[in-house]
Amino acid sequence: MYWMKHQSQQENTIYLVVWGLLFAAPLLSLYVRTVSDPNIVFDWTEVFLVWRKFAVFLLLFLVHNYLLAPLLVYKHKRVLYVSVVMAVVVGFTVFQCSSRPGNGGPGNHRQLPRTEQSHGPSAEFDGQEPFDSPPPRNFRPDGPPPIIGEHDILAVVVLLLMFGANLGTKFYFRSRSDQKRLVELEKQNLEQQLEYLRYQINPHFFMNTLNNIHALVDIDPEKAQETIVELSKMMRFLLYEGDKNGVPLSREFEFLRTYIKLMQLRYTDKVRICLDLPSEVPDNTIPPLMLISFVENAFKHGVSYQHESFIDIKAELSNLSARTKDVKATDSQLHFTCRNSKADVANEEKGGVGLANVRKRLDLLYDKDYTLRIQDTPDIYTVELVIPLKR
Repeated sequence: MYWMKHQSQQENTIYLVVWGLLFAAPLLSLYVRTVSDPNIVFDWTEVFLVWRKFAVFLLLFLVHNYLLAPLLVYKHKRVLYVSVVMAVVVGFTVFQCSSRPGNGGPGNHRQLPRTEQSHGPSAEFDGQEPFDSPPPRNFRPDGPPPIIGEHDILAVVVLLLMFGANLGTKFYFRSRSDQKRLVELEKQNLEQQLEYLRYQINPHFFMNTLNNIHALVDIDPEKAQETIVELSKMMRFLLYEGDKNGVPLSREFEFLRTYIKLMQLRYTDKVRICLDLPSEVPDNTIPPLMLISFVENAFKHGVSYQHESFIDIKAELSNLSARTKDVKATDSQLHFTCRNSKADVANEEKGGVGLANVRKRLDLLYDKDYTLRIQDTPDIYTVELVIPLKR
């Protein structure tokens, strides 16, 4: 993926900057000394000596970064990683000790005994021997120099710290990569679940609408033709808007008006249907087919052919108010209410996706940033929904 490649470039850039500063440090140090003291001459030999030591650490860093660290960070081979790192540290220690002056390395020399140093013309100068100076800290007059010196121990510690810093950097970028991958998987899972719920809504809606047209064919053919035209408009909305994350609120309200208009053709005056939607709607968006589920259930459970029944649908737009303190502040909110009488027996037509699926869709879309209240009394069923509107 692009972001994985980008993270790899960031990691390599960090390494390049750090090592660039390290190799530039002796140059800057020598330059500052030559500027501050005119008696000091810029000598590349001193710089090359420091670079030669840095080159050993750089070589080991490259081996650890591209060969050893992936064993632990990406392949989780802890035993193999520890074994190889220990072997590298031991080899580095042997190399460091063998190259140190006094252990057979470059610059090795042996200090002459004091009895041998006392001979020569200069031995009588001021009554002192020319090499009479305090012995080194670890100097043993009658034995070989120590195998491991302080500088060797310090070099090994620096090597281990370098390996640890390299591992920490790799684990940091690996954790970032895992987090982004997890977010990507959650996003894909969310899209799949929402897509499933959309396809669950559409067939139920078409089933109910076709049942209405079927009932009008014998009663009023002209009305049936008009209904088919209205249905085509709704199908166009479902085809071009139903798969989007958000649709204009005005289009959702228009869809709701058309649906109510189709349903009113089927029922007599015993069924009172009241629809109150704002005439002026801001440029906010809402997930498509969010409100139709509540309206479908109202027609399914609230319409009676034997007794008078009603369905009241109302939508209001407002800012955050005291009665919705559990909803986070946004530019505006939609307050949707659907009240319906309860029929003795539910309507015979099948439809609706169920309250559980509606809640699931709301949870996926808004998490806890919405309010859904349901009041189920013996005679009236009320649904109140408050959702934030996006621009």
